[in-house]
Amino acid sequence: MRAKTLKGIRIAHHKNTEDMETVTMPVPGKVYIPMSQHLGAPCKCVVKPGEQVLVGQVIGESQGFLSAPIHSSVSGTVKSIETMTMMSGESCEMAVIETDGAQSVSPQVVPPVVTSKESFIEAVKASGLVGLGGAGFPTWIKLNIKPEQKADYLIINAAECEPYITSDYREMLENADDIIAGMKAVKEYIGVGKVILSVENNKPKAIEMYRELAAKGDFEVHVLQSKYPKGAEKVIIYDTVGRVVPEGKLPIDVGVIVMNVASVGFVGGYLRTGMPLVSKRLTVDGAGINEKKNVFVTLGTPISEVAQFCGGMKDTVRKVLMGGPMMGVSVFDVDTPVVKNNNAILFFDEKQAKQQKTTACIRCGKCGAACPVHLMPAAIEKAYDAKNKTRLTELKVNLCMECGCCSYACPAHRKLVQVNRMAKKLLREK
Repeated sequence: MRAKTLKGIRIAHHKNTEDMETVTMPVPGKVYIPMSQHLGAPCKCVVKPGEQVLVGQVIGESQGFLSAPIHSSVSGTVKSIETMTMMSGESCEMAVIETDGAQSVSPQVVPPVVTSKESFIEAVKASGLVGLGGAGFPTWIKLNIKPEQKADYLIINAAECEPYITSDYREMLENADDIIAGMKAVKEYIGVGKVILSVENNKPKAIEMYRELAAKGDFEVHVLQSKYPKGAEKVIIYDTVGRVVPEGKLPIDVGVIVMNVASVGFVGGYLRTGMPLVSKRLTVDGAGINEKKNVFVTLGTPISEVAQFCGGMKDTVRKVLMGGPMMGVSVFDVDTPVVKNNNAILFFDEKQAKQQKTTACIRCGKCGAACPVHLMPAAIEKAYDAKNKTRLTELKVNLCMECGCCSYACPAHRKLVQVNRMAKKLLREK
């Protein structure tokens, strides 16, 4: 990040559902709740087949520091504990729960008593909250800053720069009270200097709404260019407060905490109700689905049932993505359940899913011109092919955010972002 302005790419927004109010999907007959829905160690399943469970009851306990508890999203009976193969290829336990339709709430669900930083962190930890923008990093760890660290800024990430996705935008329009409450809580208990909500300029209704709220509240609104990937953590920090996060460092090392706007809204709602993270707002879109919608979904609902609620998949569907087209993950089984950090399900037809033929690099430099952190993807690809770890380190491949700008810009359709990912894995094995 040496230049005064960060780069990136301009892509079609396809915000087809931006004016569609969120609708609530009925609770499914069964939910499938994996014990790994966050970065870090999977949870240990603490329920057994035949056991009755209630909404909000802890069913997965953290086994490591980098973890967050998992709760039942329904009331009903545990039918089985199975092994699930995740999209990463790794396996984890999964609780299969048959719902009873009553949605009876656990007595564990009570608003937390928060009087200090310590009790606030403990409440966020107990809520099961992870980053809802897609990363899945346990939020309580992000907020549990050391005494010697200072958070000058809390940046609320409302950029939502991926095409198609509008779930955060609807969160802003439909859940303002909880978002404001969440901002105030983080500012008060963590000791943040200034709160800034950063939003792309393609969301004028939200900008106007939050500028009016900011006039009465204790935060600012910062308007970003509509340019991908403005929502990436390092990019939004630089564009909002002008600070650079060095390689191997975290935002708090430069005095910044970044939280997704839906995460902040959840914090406000959890402090008010005590209901842990058991449902999610999703955008459902793509040419392969009959009805585009923003939907509240019970966690653990199979994607196939979400599709059915949205009028069903078309015969033309060829690819299903969890997340956006730039950083989303392709789903290999449409019965894969919805998890905490899933903000969209996209159903693509043949045209949208078409793989372009890869040809030889023509040394045009467009990949480097597009990279928001000023890497040299073509050189990284060459170093990776040679398994040259020293050169990969010199080229700063670990700064790669895997945003996909290089692959998008490449006229030869080189798989550059995938190579960067494998190159980082190669260095970790070092």
